[in-house]
Amino acid sequence: MVYRLAYARTRSRSDADDIFQEVFLRYFRIPRRFESEEHRKAWLLRVTANCGNSFWSSSHPNSPLPEELPCPTPEESGLEEAMQALPPNYRTVIHLYYYEGYSTEEIGRLLHRASSTVRTQLTRARRQLSHLLKGDQ
Repeated sequence: MVYRLAYARTRSRSDADDIFQEVFLRYFRIPRRFESEEHRKAWLLRVTANCGNSFWSSSHPNSPLPEELPCPTPEESGLEEAMQALPPNYRTVIHLYYYEGYSTEEIGRLLHRASSTVRTQLTRARRQLSHLLKGDQ
């Protein structure tokens, strides 16, 4: 789950590895008490999103290595390219909603956003994806 979200944000296996490692270093450095397994999962996702944000704002280059990535079908290639063109916050909500199966309310709690903000971001992300896939830009 952590790796998938990190990869969705960076589209680079090596960068996703770095984020994954940083998240678990933080997890093991300071012992925490979680109220439930869902609380632990929410903490991991929130820290992954925060590390992803730090990654994007850092000066580290974000260039995925083509030889590391599987060769997608032409349809997948268009979607992958369109997803990469989205802002990181839109990619995050799309990933959590469609790939992890969270509701907008759950995503809002995970990311400390109002569920209405998440719904708005999903709508805007879908609209941008539609334009990008049609080639409207």
